[in-house]
Amino acid sequence: MKINNEHLKELENEAIFVMREVAAQFEKKVILFSGGKDSIVLVHLAKKAFWPAKMPFSLMHIDTGHNFEETLKFRDDLANELDVELIVRFVQNSIDQGKVVEETGINASRNRAQSITLLDAIEELNIDVAIGGGRRDEEKARAKERFFSHRNEFGQWDPKNQRPELWNIFNGHKNFGEHFRVFPISNWTELDVWQYILSENIKLPELYYTHKRKIFSRNGVYLAWAPFMQLKPNEKVFETDVRCRTIGDITCTGLTLSKAQSLKEIISEIAATRVTERGGRYDDKRSEAAMEDRKKEGYF
Repeated sequence: MKINNEHLKELENEAIFVMREVAAQFEKKVILFSGGKDSIVLVHLAKKAFWPAKMPFSLMHIDTGHNFEETLKFRDDLANELDVELIVRFVQNSIDQGKVVEETGINASRNRAQSITLLDAIEELNIDVAIGGGRRDEEKARAKERFFSHRNEFGQWDPKNQRPELWNIFNGHKNFGEHFRVFPISNWTELDVWQYILSENIKLPELYYTHKRKIFSRNGVYLAWAPFMQLKPNEKVFETDVRCRTIGDITCTGLTLSKAQSLKEIISEIAATRVTERGGRYDDKRSEAAMEDRKKEGYF
């Protein structure tokens, strides 16, 4: 397996340039941190962009209450290691306050409810930019994004009214109450991310490597079993070797049957697959425009 280090260096330089632009143009800045590989790469890039100074970003996590314990531990350990502020807001609080009506039924998920909790946190803390790990290769709604993605005073994204980005000129002008989402690794592919993780020796949660877990199959997607997951009469829980390809809320994180126990094995597996990265995300199967609808509502 040969890694194109020159290509990865170009992507790294581009992402670092974007992050430095964010630091120069905005005041209250956070990295949206999920504990997934893309947000972990963002933190690594931020460290490199401002070394030897401490990165000028806080970490923000919207906790659905249905996250993997391994992800939460990794999040806390990383924040302590870097000595950066960790801001956590809980979807459960939004439910308790009546701002969100929790879904019920077999396919219930709190994933969509994150939007309200996130927008409330942005308003409460006067955040004017939130950096995310979205990439254009993930999904067709992501492909419409600019590096600097303007959000109106309601936190909503209008894909038909995005600002042009000419060369390396990024327009961070906003009116009161508005904010930006910024995506420094927009031009990276999933394979780029994994090869960069290997070349930089970046630590990841063990969820990304093959491990034994209780799972069940639903509509062609393997999901992790947890006490809050309701099963259909024909669904059976069994234990087998799996790993996560992308990590989010347990209710929507599809698992991959795998024997890959090293980064090199994961890269080889991904290079050979014909299933897209988000092909295993259960929440994306709700409708053809599921991701775009959530983004317009203020989703990550």
